Formats: sequence, C-alpha cells, structure tokens
Amino acid sequence: MEIAAGAKLELVDKACYLGDMLSVDGDADAAVEVRIRIGWNKFRQLVPLLTNKDVSFIMSGRFYSSYVLSSMLHGSETWPVRKENVVALQRAEMRMVRWMCGVKLKDRLPSKELRERLVIDDIALVLQQYMLLWYGHVLQKEDDDWVKKCMEYEVEGPRPRGRPKRTWREVVREDCQARKMNKEDAIDRCKWRKMIKDVR
Repeated sequence: MEIAAGAKLELVDKACYLGDMLSVDGDADAAVEVRIRIGWNKFRQLVPLLTNKDVSFIMSGRFYSSYVLSSMLHGSETWPVRKENVVALQRAEMRMVRWMCGVKLKDRLPSKELRERLVIDDIALVLQQYMLLWYGHVLQKEDDDWVKKCMEYEVEGPRPRGRPKRTWREVVREDCQARKMNKEDAIDRCKWRKMIKDVR
C-alpha cells in the first residue's frame, strides 16, 4: 500500500499487526491482554461443547487446546513476558478449566488435578515450549538470514533511566539455562524438539 505524499499518519502507543499487539513500550502487556480477551470469546462460543457432560474430559481438553489455547497464545513465540503476564494467562486458563470441570474456586481442588482430568499442560509451560521452538527454528537458519540478524540486533543510542525492560532474548536465555539447553543443541532439530517436549 502506497502512502500519498503529505498524508498525515496517526501516532499511536500500540497497534495490531498480524493478529499480535505491538506496543511502543516493547513489553507484552497489551498483547497478553488482547489474547486473553480473544481466548475468552472463543471459549464462550464453545461452552456448550466444552461443558457437555456427554463429552469426556479428555475430549474437552483436546478441543480446548486446539481452539482456545491456540487463540490465547497466538504470536506468543516472541513475547518478552514478565511474571505478571504469565500469572494473568494462568488465571484466565484456570477459570476456564474449572468451568469445564464443573467445579468452583471454593471447592479448593488443586489446579494440577484439574488439568490432569483434561490432560492439558499448564499454559505457562506451553508458552515456554512455543518460545523455545521458535528460538530453535531461528538458530537453525543461515547466518545471513534477516530473521536471525534481527534476533541478534542491538539497538544503538541512549537507554531510558531506570531498570531495563525484560527482553525476549533474556526470557529465552533463562529458560534454556534452567533446562540446560544451549545453542549447539538446536542444530539437531530432532534433539531440540525432544528436549523441549521432555520439559514437564
């Protein structure tokens, strides 16, 4: 699309691009908020199916993972998530899980037990797996690939005062260190995927 000469462009703090929210602050807050809202919209559309007593918990869990969870984590591979973002996703997921299982918060059933009924993983773990899969995918690219160059790019210029914002590379590096994974492992695609899948 061409922009006419002299056209005025609106300056905004955040914008939607390919289904993901980009923020001028460079954090994932706006993206997480929007994806949770989209996840809830998808969940409510499927409530009659997800809560149907004639449908097993396992099938409900599969439907949830295929339609709702995938909607909530769309574009999450590159989110520079903070602890608050992960907690927000977990709270939304557990509300849905309790709804599907027909239990209430006051029943005080452990989250792990409810997820086991549906045979689903914690959304925090799925998010980490998405990010590590994408990280490995980029590492496997040629060194002159523009996506790989963007991952290693360092922005020049003065930094704002205060504590630097958490970056996507820091998130991935911490996840890799916690699971004793390194860049060399990513060269072997099958090995990398197995290491990610084995994280439980």
